[in-house]
Amino acid sequence: MSSISTNFNDKTVKYEQLLNDFKLLLKKNNLKFTIQREVILETLYNSDEHLTPEALHHLIQEKYPELNTGIATVYRTLSLLEDSQVVTSLSFGAQGKKYELGVKHHHDHLICTECGKITEFVDQEIEKRQLAITKELGFQMSDHSMQIYGTCKECQEKTDQ
Repeated sequence: MSSISTNFNDKTVKYEQLLNDFKLLLKKNNLKFTIQREVILETLYNSDEHLTPEALHHLIQEKYPELNTGIATVYRTLSLLEDSQVVTSLSFGAQGKKYELGVKHHHDHLICTECGKITEFVDQEIEKRQLAITKELGFQMSDHSMQIYGTCKECQEKTDQ
């Protein structure tokens, strides 16, 4: 039986709690709670993808064209959420960042350098090994992130043809 899991649909926080925490975060930073900011949070919460600011903006414009949510609002809100560790980002160098809300159970990432596809996974053997290494070296781990870069199966098959 494989120790690798790739299903991360369960959220660790209900949306209502996340929204309340977001309102407190905005208040703490002397920012107004607006419908545009709420829609950014809601769209991230309901997305199963890692989104660039542009992709997030596009989703919001499609679903709520009447809101006139500007790309600058998306960038500022993502920055606030990232600084507050509500969202995490994966850097793609010159291609920018992709974001996800930190409301999923811990997972690591396989990132295709050809098409940008991101596959989430957890391998219990890797997790155990990381704990053993930190213990052996007397290191107290508070968190970790693993990103493996390479070429996904689909892109490999395209180049083999």
